[in-house]
Amino acid sequence: MITLEHISMEYTAGQPILKDISLSLERGSFHFLTGASGAGKSTLLSLLSLQGKATHGKFHMFGENVTQMKREELPRLRRRIGIVLQDYRLLEHLTVLENVSLPLKVMGESDEKIMPKALELLEWIGLSEHQNAKPATLSGGQKQRTAIARAVITKPDILLADEPTGNLDSELAQRFMYLFEALNQTGTTVLIASHDEHLISLFNYPILRLKNGFLTKQLSSVDNFSPLGDESVLKNNML
Repeated sequence: MITLEHISMEYTAGQPILKDISLSLERGSFHFLTGASGAGKSTLLSLLSLQGKATHGKFHMFGENVTQMKREELPRLRRRIGIVLQDYRLLEHLTVLENVSLPLKVMGESDEKIMPKALELLEWIGLSEHQNAKPATLSGGQKQRTAIARAVITKPDILLADEPTGNLDSELAQRFMYLFEALNQTGTTVLIASHDEHLISLFNYPILRLKNGFLTKQLSSVDNFSPLGDESVLKNNML
């Protein structure tokens, strides 16, 4: 589903944030992405969500060569990706219900089909009473829940989440992890970036770690990390 081959990415010439990363994420896989602040997690998610562009290397998604695609071709692929960002990216002029419903509207679904789905999801995340509220009136945790609901409502092929539980208490964080698991069990490929080592340790999924721009992998929280840049290692550690 996603293949990166010797990817490097830099914002300033000669100062790469990501260095020679090779990685394969199979359809229906579930991974955590971790690393110190500034390690490049958000940069990698930006690349995978088709918001950023690699400086070097090859990037394939859904069987297509993204590195050779024109900018106007990318929205077609983006519609298959659910994204949760740290700054939420909610539309301030829309209500909670309208924000959550928006991806389905973009996909062309009718209001008759959208409303039951959106209302059920808002009930599940505990925001039914705030469905007509605007983002400016919400707490950080409420904005986080709204952003997550918007990302998952389409049951995307890929879910990319950057610290999705950062503003949630531990009980609610685990509840949303179960939501991500349920989505994954329907076939969605899930990649969650998180600093929360305790939360990660509660789930037995492979972990990708960024350090100094390089990516390593471990099979679970109790295993040792192995590098992912070398071709021989990549063949033996396909994700």
